Amino acid sequence: MITGDRKPLEEIAAMVEGFERVLILGCGTCVTVCMAGGEREAEETALALRLRGRERGVSREIWYANVERQCDEEFLQEAVDHVARADVVVSLACGCGVQHMVTVFPDLIVYPGLNTTFMGVTEELGVWAERCLGCGDCVLERTGGVCPITRCSKSLLNGPCGGSADGACEVDKTIPCGWQLIIDRLEAIGQLQRLDEVLPPKDWSKSHSGGPRFRIREDVRGTDDVEEGAQ
Repeated sequence: MITGDRKPLEEIAAMVEGFERVLILGCGTCVTVCMAGGEREAEETALALRLRGRERGVSREIWYANVERQCDEEFLQEAVDHVARADVVVSLACGCGVQHMVTVFPDLIVYPGLNTTFMGVTEELGVWAERCLGCGDCVLERTGGVCPITRCSKSLLNGPCGGSADGACEVDKTIPCGWQLIIDRLEAIGQLQRLDEVLPPKDWSKSHSGGPRFRIREDVRGTDDVEEGAQ
């Protein structure tokens, strides 16, 4: 899931200064799970902006709405009526949602209400941890399901650096050494011999260094319906 943090209210207020009709648009998936940009947060942001305006004697229309996914045009169409009323939209989606809003509604002013952080997992209530960088060349089968790109602070592919000690990362002693996690995991599943294979340097052209990436399914492209069981 993509995680994010809501921008400070003062920053959002500065963005929408001078606009008469302000829509706060929440997103119902990833950022709802991490309690940063869902319907509840959209309502809270709209209310806080209204209260701030009243304190300063500023009267304007501020309301909120929510869609299932802002990164999908199908769901954005549900917000058409709200968008038509708005002078500006504050999107509480991740950066993907903000940019897709601009694509779908090219004449609309859209500002981000979140700072997108990372792709991660829920470790416990209120705690999320980064687990994937989206490098485009997954090696988890070789490292016991523990990612060396994200779990190792230096993204090393062939073992720990010389600075790790007692299972802790030298970059931050509160962070477990990613390679210690990998070794422990491979040992537990009887695959420690996988470390005998030296991995080549990372091909970063499959990541962002090769430019914006696209994923295309030709068997689905251009069709309205996907046949059940299509791969």
